[in-house]
Order: sequence, then structure tokens, then C-alpha cells
Amino acid sequence: MKIPRKNNLANIPTPLQAVSFEGEKIFIKRDDLTGLELSGNKVRKLEYLMYQAKREKADFVFTSGGNQSNHARATAVAAAMMGLKSKLFLWGREKTAAEGNLFIVKFIGSEIRFLTKKENERVNDIMFEEREKFLRRGKRVFVIPEGGSTTLGIWGYINFVDELSRQINMNQISGILTAAGSGGTSAGLLLGTALKKLDLKIYAVNVLYSEGEIKKKILNLAEGCKLQFNLNAEVPKDKLVILDGYSTEGYKNISSDKLKLIKKFAQQTGIILDPAYTGKAFNAFYDYFLFEKSNRKVLFVHTGGIFGVFGKRQQYLNA
Repeated sequence: MKIPRKNNLANIPTPLQAVSFEGEKIFIKRDDLTGLELSGNKVRKLEYLMYQAKREKADFVFTSGGNQSNHARATAVAAAMMGLKSKLFLWGREKTAAEGNLFIVKFIGSEIRFLTKKENERVNDIMFEEREKFLRRGKRVFVIPEGGSTTLGIWGYINFVDELSRQINMNQISGILTAAGSGGTSAGLLLGTALKKLDLKIYAVNVLYSEGEIKKKILNLAEGCKLQFNLNAEVPKDKLVILDGYSTEGYKNISSDKLKLIKKFAQQTGIILDPAYTGKAFNAFYDYFLFEKSNRKVLFVHTGGIFGVFGKRQQYLNA
């Protein structure tokens, strides 16, 4: 088994917290606390990806996402920490008053190219075309796909399983639930639990891609990582469960009923969930698992995204 090297960018281990909501006890892994500027799950992947970027002597890091992308913001900050420049390819429009994640990436000095929805469908091609232009100018570019979801990046969540097993008796839980945008977090969890021979379900709440698309992405990443790093484990396809139907309003939007639940949760626990990822994932957790009477509970992973709240502050306040 080959274990890749990484830079230490995240504040880990993140806390495992037991909170009470609606009279029920919930286990929450606080991956929103991986660090303020780099809050959330993206940093665990970037620790490996940024190490590789430096190893390849990159001058620039390219990545993509929505105009409120947590991953794009985390990549921009990580690049600055590592002495690299960043260029972001963001789906959305330029805004005079930048808020949330878009404010952070502008403040930190990232170059930004805004894409239409149609252009975003071929964003990887666009990034590599731009990379060729930079190479002709003598600038090395390291390209990171959306969400940092690569066979290297998912090591962040393979190692997450080791970290979690030092914090809790894994026999106390029956599964782990997260939001799934590009699929890397779920892929790492699936492979990490397989390597430790744990009998756990991995619940992925798809917020961007269809049920079939996200399942394919997750399994392809896990299988690819297993082959690339010669890992002694079979990818347990039957342990992956996609909880579909929690983003029918669209990736960039959130419905009023979900906002009401987010507000109630914040008022009872002091924990704030974001509109694109954790808010939708918690809605699924609430429907499926909050009132489950089994002795083994499902763990909810708070994957961050706090800056995304500020772009929808009026909707949050009016919920």
C-alpha cells in the first residue's frame, strides 16, 4: 500500500460533539472547524493536492466551482499559504458587491474567470486550454477538478476514518452521513471504512448531480484510488446509499422549509448550517435518522460552508 504525502493545513482532529435537538441526541463531527479561512471538508483534500502542486513546482493553481464555491475559496487561501497564485473558474456572474466566498477570493487576490452555465459544462476543458496559454508564458499550472475530488484528494477522508475511530467506539454508530457535491468526501469514507473492515453505511445526500451520476462518481473515485495506491480492500458498493431528492430547488438555492429547519437547529444548538450542502444534508438526516430508536446512531458530518450563508442572509433572517 502506498500512502501519499501531504502538507499540514487543517486543524485536526476536529471535535466530535454530542448535541440535543428536538429532544434527541445527535453525534456531529465538526469538520466545519478545520480552520477559519479554510473551513470545512475541502481542506482535508487540499492537504494532499497542494503538496503535489508544490512537488510539481507549480506557479499557479486552477480550480472551479460555483460563484459561492467553498472549495474554490479554500483552494485560493491554501494557495496563498503555500506561496502560489490561484485562478478560479466560477459558474455565475460578476457582482459589484461581492459577498461570502466570492468576497474572500477577491480579497485574497485570486484571478477569476466567470463562466455561463453552458460554459461550466466543459469547465475542465476550459481550464486545460487556459493552462496551455500559461505554459507558453513560462508558468506552471496545477489543475484541481471541482471539489478537489480526485483519487489523491480523497485520502483526506480515508484518513478521516482513522481519526474518527480514535474518538468514538465505531460500534456505537451504524453509518456516516454527509452532503455530496462532487463525491470525494463520500468516496474517501467508503474506502476508509473498507480498509478498517468496518460495517458502516455511507449516506450521501446529493446536492448537485443526479442520484445515478453521483453514485457513479463516488464509486469511480474509490475504485480508482484503490488501484492507484494498491490498497488491500474491496470497495463495498452495497454500503453506499444515496439519499436523493433534497436539492430539487437547485444547487445554489434552498427552500423555505429547509431554512426553517436550519434556523430551529441553530437556535437549539448554536450550530449554523449552509444553504448548498449541510443544510440539505441535515434535512435528510432529520427525515431518516433523527428519531431513529436504534441503539446504533448515524453520525452527521458538518462539512462546513459558513461563508455561503452571507450571500443569503435575508432568506436566513426571514425563515
